[in-house]
Amino acid sequence: MTGSPGAVSPAPGVSGQTGQGNAPLWGALFVVAASVLWGTTGTAATLAPGVSPLAIGAVAMGVGGLLQALLAARAIRRQRSGIRRRWRLVAVGAVAVAVYPLAFYSSMYLSGVAVGTVVSIGSAPVAAALIERFTDYKPLTGRWITGAFLGVGGAALLSFAGHSPGTSAGTDAAGAWGSTAGILLGLLAGGTYALYSWAAHRLIGGGVPSRAAMGSIFGLGGLLLMPVLAATGAPLLDSWTNFSVAAYMAVVPMFAGYILFGWGLARVRASTATSISLLETVVAAALAVLVVGERLPALGWLGAAVVLGSLFILTPRTRRATQLVPEPAAPGESTQALPGPVAPGDTTQSAPGAAWTQPANAARGNASR
Repeated sequence: MTGSPGAVSPAPGVSGQTGQGNAPLWGALFVVAASVLWGTTGTAATLAPGVSPLAIGAVAMGVGGLLQALLAARAIRRQRSGIRRRWRLVAVGAVAVAVYPLAFYSSMYLSGVAVGTVVSIGSAPVAAALIERFTDYKPLTGRWITGAFLGVGGAALLSFAGHSPGTSAGTDAAGAWGSTAGILLGLLAGGTYALYSWAAHRLIGGGVPSRAAMGSIFGLGGLLLMPVLAATGAPLLDSWTNFSVAAYMAVVPMFAGYILFGWGLARVRASTATSISLLETVVAAALAVLVVGERLPALGWLGAAVVLGSLFILTPRTRRATQLVPEPAAPGESTQALPGPVAPGDTTQSAPGAAWTQPANAARGNASR
């Protein structure tokens, strides 16, 4: 990354005028790409049935988070003063990162893949919208409400149509309380997913580049997961298959997926990003049909179509960027690049991330919103 310490560099392939005018669209596309990668985790986990959900969650998010921190080490060092000033935000995001995978995979184990996935992923957009509403005082647009309602409803149709309740090993073993506990864990997973998405978006909006923001939050969260991995991860070394599944989950969906997600959060609101990530359920269902050999009834395909349709509503619209030439500044005055237009419902305070570059002296100021 180059530029001033507070500048947010555009992701590869997004530069200049294109980055200004199409930043929300690029952000949505990055979240879509991340969701495709996340949708592979369920199929991958079926290849290691002897590994506990805690071990799967700890190795996936823990190792993936540490890899993000390693990749972002230089950026984190350059931004250490800004990160220290916002240490509470980093700490909240890191704790949410550590809790999310443990709750998510345990929810699927106890209540079944369908219920666990729908409750966890379906509750995240609502939680993200409530967090933004009561912390950042951002209004809920009618467009977002419509898109989120369709997305959650489509995800529910998709998941419940293709699965019968009470078929997971965890549900059979836990008895009647297993499903209830799984639903509660799913709500916890959805809330923590929304919380660390909001924290990362807020940190990026405060002038910290997405690489440094995601690396600091996920790196600290990964460290918090290491004791869990040490206590539960022995079965991951029992066979090459288990080890390969663990390596794939850590490197591809978690490491690469959350890099893409960070680029997305630099350009769209957390509530929009979590809503678009409902696409994960469609990808998971498609892989279950194509790879695992499951059959998806007509109601399930209808749900997939509804989720895909909701993406057209949730994806921010772009506007043609207008090039403005500022008047020459007086001696001693600093100038600031004007942000590109942002789609309705995706406005952010401060810099939204990679859509524009702010000068170093502005980045060093108070970034609280």
